[in-house]
Amino acid sequence: MKLAQVAPELYQAWFAAEGAIRRGPLDPVVRELVKIRASQINGCVYCIDLHTTDARLAGETEKRIFQLDAWRESALYTDAERAALAYAEAVTKLGEHGVSDAVWADVEQHFDEGSLAGLVGVTAMINLWNRIGVPRRMQPDAE
Repeated sequence: MKLAQVAPELYQAWFAAEGAIRRGPLDPVVRELVKIRASQINGCVYCIDLHTTDARLAGETEKRIFQLDAWRESALYTDAERAALAYAEAVTKLGEHGVSDAVWADVEQHFDEGSLAGLVGVTAMINLWNRIGVPRRMQPDAE
């Protein structure tokens, strides 16, 4: 099923939201790290492939991408990136209590209101895209 053809208005709305997030003040590298990490958790190979490429285009290094699954153990990430990744993981996993007060306080410490809104938006959007891609078994183009 081609969602863009079957439900064009819905698909265009999702892309409009994605565009608004991209135009927002959240750092592009942080945005892509969040997308990759949520996609790793959700097992969305299509989004992992897409956003690792986008991250590299935004200036991210391969070494940091390779270590992203173990970001807590890696010395390569800033405190702000760590806060964003902890938030993204909490939202993606959404356990019994959702995002803890400590995780929320940490992102508030590292991001202004505009960037924080972008972080909330990008985390919600990538989880939406993952929930479209995984059930449909979307695959990246073979290169």
